[in-house]
Amino acid sequence: MKIAKIETYPVQIPLKPQRRMKSSLGQHIVSPYLIVKVVTDTGLEGVGEATVMPRWSGETVWSAEALVKHILAPQVIGRDPEDIPGLAQAMDRAAQHNWFTKSAIEMACWDINGKAAGKPVYELLGGAVRPLTFRCRFSLGAYEPDRARRRAEELIAEGFETIKVKVGGDPAADIERVRIVREVAGPQRDIVIDANCGWDAETAISACHEMRDLNIDVFEQPTPDGDYAALARVRRKIEPEVMADDICFNMIHAQELVRNDCCDVISLYPGKQGGIQKCVDIIEFAEENGVACSIGSNLEWDIATAAMGHVIVACQNMQVEKYPGDVLGPDYHQVRIAKNPIQIEGPLVTITDAPGLGIDVDWDIVEQHRM
Repeated sequence: MKIAKIETYPVQIPLKPQRRMKSSLGQHIVSPYLIVKVVTDTGLEGVGEATVMPRWSGETVWSAEALVKHILAPQVIGRDPEDIPGLAQAMDRAAQHNWFTKSAIEMACWDINGKAAGKPVYELLGGAVRPLTFRCRFSLGAYEPDRARRRAEELIAEGFETIKVKVGGDPAADIERVRIVREVAGPQRDIVIDANCGWDAETAISACHEMRDLNIDVFEQPTPDGDYAALARVRRKIEPEVMADDICFNMIHAQELVRNDCCDVISLYPGKQGGIQKCVDIIEFAEENGVACSIGSNLEWDIATAAMGHVIVACQNMQVEKYPGDVLGPDYHQVRIAKNPIQIEGPLVTITDAPGLGIDVDWDIVEQHRM
């Protein structure tokens, strides 16, 4: 079996008004992503999704499409889709970084391999170590006080036990928002705060000390991208556990986090890590070094969300029971691109045991929203 053709579909879908995201990175109102279809010489097809965001990884839907068409496709066409390491090596030789773009091709190949074997991807990864249904947290944007209170009340009513609050802007406004969420959530629920690299070390430490009475469980990415020393300093100076996210895209980054004692947990997911296999490799490396992992999100659609779910189900160190992740992206959007969408009921997400990723794309919907 060989890769014969790769097709690209730039698609744009708006978020539901009540779920538009606001963080230190800016506002997320509409999602322009790239869907990739990989076709083999045997007729098998696999789908992938590049959940690109220029403020996050520097990739755009147009750069992703151009890279796939002109750089990556020529490197992988004619190759065996089962040779995941070989495919990754070929793409990495052809272009640096561009993790989300590469992941779309890689997850499409996992989809093909699962279909060829008649097995879900999590079985190809070694089998299920937890149920196909898992619980998520909800990321509450950096909203003004009234909206933050209203959204927190709605989330509690929907059954969420963990709420992540976006911070990283004006510390006084951020602390007020967290205080409101704690008031609504009560003492028994968990609160995570996420600065998305928006604060320096001193601001993060000072703000965290001011929130000492709010019982913050985890502080996600308090310091700027690339500054491992700052992240380690924050971890030494605050009580909540520290989660690394925006600072970790590849194995070298993970090694730096471990080497510098930067964090208690790393937020990972296939798109950010450049593919399912690279994500699994970092999860296993972290486990060997006593660091937990959880699942992050870039507000994916159903294809990439399925890839995330298979990693969660297959990897013991993806400790979503202790550190619930974000796998709710499809429910943020006004339209679903799958005929058989991922099941999302409040905080509970369920993936299928169908072969491959288990997603049947609704190509009519894709064409309706094609850019």
